[in-house]
Amino acid sequence: MAEASRVLILMRHGKSAYPDGVSDHERPLAPRGLREAALAGDWIRATQPPVDAVLCSTSMRTRLTLETTGIDAPAEFSDLLYGATPAQVLHEIAGTKPDVSTLLVIGHDPGVPGAAVALDPRSRHADRISDKFPTSALATLSMTGTWADIHLAGAALTAFHVPR
Repeated sequence: MAEASRVLILMRHGKSAYPDGVSDHERPLAPRGLREAALAGDWIRATQPPVDAVLCSTSMRTRLTLETTGIDAPAEFSDLLYGATPAQVLHEIAGTKPDVSTLLVIGHDPGVPGAAVALDPRSRHADRISDKFPTSALATLSMTGTWADIHLAGAALTAFHVPR
């Protein structure tokens, strides 16, 4: 039996606002962030398999990004994704249930772009991602095997999209 093919969509939150007196964790999205997160959701629906599950940071801007994408899949919110390193992002992904074929992860810089590059450092997209991973940007990767094996198996960067 062939190993299951999986799709990983790594997304940085939308552009945030900076209201006075609001902590970093609670910053909302700016109007541009709302517009681009909606465009990102449109792109995901048009180009990727249906999302089975979402792993999202607990920050206000990531939660609003998810809501604005219109992606309607079961979501798990992880405090560990807020301020996560690339290794921590990969650790969180490794805990994904085996029946999930397409996973959307919404997090922050540097964890999200760093995880994408760590999984496929020789990809034609890796230099561009390392150079700049703007808000609302998406990196998609394909992999075989289980989510638990992501550290060992790596993945192939298939697309890098900046919704504008």
